[in-house]
Amino acid sequence: MTENRIYVCIDLKSFYASVECVERGLDPMKAQLVVADPERTEKTICLAVSPAMKALGVPGRCRVFQIPAGIEYIMAPPRMQLYIDYSAEIYGIYLKYIAKEDIHIYSIDEVFMDVTDYLSMYQMTAKELSIKIMQDILDTTGITATAGIGSNLYLAKIALDITAKHAEDHIGVLDEMIYRETLWSHRPLTDFWRIGTGTANRLERAGIFTMEQAAKADEVMLYKMFGVDAELLIDHAWGREPVTMADIKAYRTKENCISSGQVLPCDYSYQDAILVVKEMADMLSLELVDKGLVTDSITLHVGYSSRLQKKSAHGTASMTVTTSSAKQIIASAMKLYERIVDQSVPIHRINLTFNHVVDERYQQYDLFTDPAELEREHKMQEAMLNIKEKYGKNAILKGMNLQEGATAMERNRQIGGHKSGI
Repeated sequence: MTENRIYVCIDLKSFYASVECVERGLDPMKAQLVVADPERTEKTICLAVSPAMKALGVPGRCRVFQIPAGIEYIMAPPRMQLYIDYSAEIYGIYLKYIAKEDIHIYSIDEVFMDVTDYLSMYQMTAKELSIKIMQDILDTTGITATAGIGSNLYLAKIALDITAKHAEDHIGVLDEMIYRETLWSHRPLTDFWRIGTGTANRLERAGIFTMEQAAKADEVMLYKMFGVDAELLIDHAWGREPVTMADIKAYRTKENCISSGQVLPCDYSYQDAILVVKEMADMLSLELVDKGLVTDSITLHVGYSSRLQKKSAHGTASMTVTTSSAKQIIASAMKLYERIVDQSVPIHRINLTFNHVVDERYQQYDLFTDPAELEREHKMQEAMLNIKEKYGKNAILKGMNLQEGATAMERNRQIGGHKSGI
């Protein structure tokens, strides 16, 4: 029998927008502000909108042109480094109360905490402890937080996402019985964690519109529809979640990969996009060196212009070496690019992934590899990393990064595809 645990899930309300309001001396709950890059087109997605904008019916992840014309608002350019700094400061607040072993960072603005063993020590209920932490965040940073409390990780998340929205104190509380009493008939299904539009549509075609109906549905039918994922759906429909914080902390992936992706600033020709793929392969190779890793397989995904209804190009290539050499990896990426990409169609998106990433002690050569030359390149890559670490990512560049159509310099100024603000 699993020991009863109590989990708290804390979310920072409209985090990016709240940070921008605080930085301007504005009340995050009252100011009308959106976080979006004014240098991009009106089709650009707002990274966040303030609660006051949401109260006016503006969705959280809308495009700029979708904001009604009559609403006056401040447009704040994204400053990703600033948001990371705030998030780090708030994580420091969590650590005042809960050990890192009992905290799981779910995203930049959301964490799970196992508070079971802290309640007797603090002589508090889970709600009282949540209020204390939320107040500390508000007093220290000016950011309002919301919280969900649950008897398992899933219920803590649902309490946050659904129940807390209707609570005056911004805190939701659920156990399995309360979940079934209050949310079994809740609609739409997409409000529930891990149920996207596609899953909801498939369930609705089977006559399932609520979690109660999913819980009581024929399990054989659900397994036919969703395969092994049906097990998770059935557990969640009943409000169950077998995974614990200890399971999360003990989890190790069987196979690792690293990847990079970008949407190009405009449609690129086949020839122009070659430069971007080379840059991406070069930057990911440096990441391998920085982390002491090597790879023997790459996957390339190329999306064509959105003006055309053409299926994306996708392919994987295995190398005869296990390496972090930019020279060898770029050569493999070019062969793969030439093999899978249509030369006559404009390109708008590129994703590059290094598969089977392992520790560099597993590096392998082939008969055509010159170990001495490889060692020279490795030392050069390490020197580049040292310079970038000390003076910034654009402190040292290659000739290709200065060519027309290159994107590396601009991407080096970004975090997560958005301006760092520094």
